Amino acid sequence: MGLPPLVILHTLISLVGIVTGFVVLYGLLRNQRLPGWTAWFLWTTLLTSVSGFFLPARHFMPSHAVGILSIVILALAFDALYHRRLAGRWRRTYVITAVCALYLNVFVLVAQLFDKVPALKALAPTQSEGPFKLAQLVVLLAFVYLGFQATRTFHPAPASTGAAA
Repeated sequence: MGLPPLVILHTLISLVGIVTGFVVLYGLLRNQRLPGWTAWFLWTTLLTSVSGFFLPARHFMPSHAVGILSIVILALAFDALYHRRLAGRWRRTYVITAVCALYLNVFVLVAQLFDKVPALKALAPTQSEGPFKLAQLVVLLAFVYLGFQATRTFHPAPASTGAAA
């Protein structure tokens, strides 16, 4: 394959972000804070977005726009969780931004799968064909549903004066 080391590292970090993000989402759906998993998810997702700007590219690409959006969303998530301590409306802000950040990672994963996996590439060589659009629509609808459920179920006890979750 001959992928540059930064591409491999970026990919591995993004996969850690996705896996830990699903663990965090599961926790949100069960009204559990999961502070260690949450820290891993937020930091690896941020690192994924930042490291994407160092990958070889000749021009501004849609992935760069997704990276910028992800960084803005993650800034809100970090603030809501660690600075605002999920107080009041910040609980909902955190849940929505965390789910959106995970969605953006999965959105890019699906795009990369359709670009790199030969069987999927054959189904949607330009990523404008029906199978690609359908896959992304299913992912979007799943995250809208899960995000709605997480917003309804995640009501943690108030954070103590010690370290935030």
